[in-house]
Amino acid sequence: MSRAHGVTEEQLRELSRFRESPAFSDVERAVLELATAMAATPATVPPELMIELRRHFDQAQLVELAASAAWENYRARFNRVFGVGPVGFSEGAVCVLPEHAPPPDTT
Repeated sequence: MSRAHGVTEEQLRELSRFRESPAFSDVERAVLELATAMAATPATVPPELMIELRRHFDQAQLVELAASAAWENYRARFNRVFGVGPVGFSEGAVCVLPEHAPPPDTT
C-alpha cells in the first residue's frame, strides 16, 4: 500500500530516524512530527510545529491530516485493547517495527 502512495522502501527503513534521515523532505518530517505528537500521551502539538505545517497546508488540509492521524492512532489503540495482531498482509514486504524508548534512569 505504501508503494502505491509513493513511500519508498528507504523511507520505511528510515522511519525511526525520520528527523535526521535524508530520505524525507521537510514537509514529510513535519507531517511525521505531527503524527508522533498526536500519538503521545498526552497529545501535545507544539505551536512551532503548527506554524511549520501551515507553511505547507491550508486549514482544510490540516484538518484532514489531523483527522487521518487521529483515526490511525485510534485504530492502533483499539487493536491493542483486544490483542488484534498482524494478519499477514505485509508478508514478505518491508515491515518496520517501532523503536521502544529506553526505560527511564531511576538512579
